[in-house]
Amino acid sequence: MDKWQKDFFEMIQIVADEVENFFLGMTEVVDTFFELTEEISEQVQSTLLTEVEQYLQEFSEPNLEGYWDFEDVMGDVDPAFPYSVEATGEKNPACVGCRHYHGQAYGGNLLVCGMHPSGWEDDSCPDWEAESFDSSDF
Repeated sequence: MDKWQKDFFEMIQIVADEVENFFLGMTEVVDTFFELTEEISEQVQSTLLTEVEQYLQEFSEPNLEGYWDFEDVMGDVDPAFPYSVEATGEKNPACVGCRHYHGQAYGGNLLVCGMHPSGWEDDSCPDWEAESFDSSDF
């Protein structure tokens, strides 16, 4: 083999070794970087969680009493769900005892009946019919 061929192969081997060393060094740098960022994120997370928990605890403790009082007042009433409204002498007097009376509030809006959704203004409704009781209801 000629001298120049031998020198050329040696030079290629040196370049390959240097490239390999470069990538090994970069791998170590990347590994170190990931370890460092992992440690930092764990410290930030633990510190942040501790501070957030303390803040929430300080914020919620004095206000819990008011929350429970409010819940006692409101009970299980959720205006988004339908709830019944009885016809009385003051509210919808023409509907008391009528079989068509629906009396459900949807989102805070009362549906009195299908014929008169807002109710009848006088004391006697032209569509009033007595409720019929079926023995199977009991």
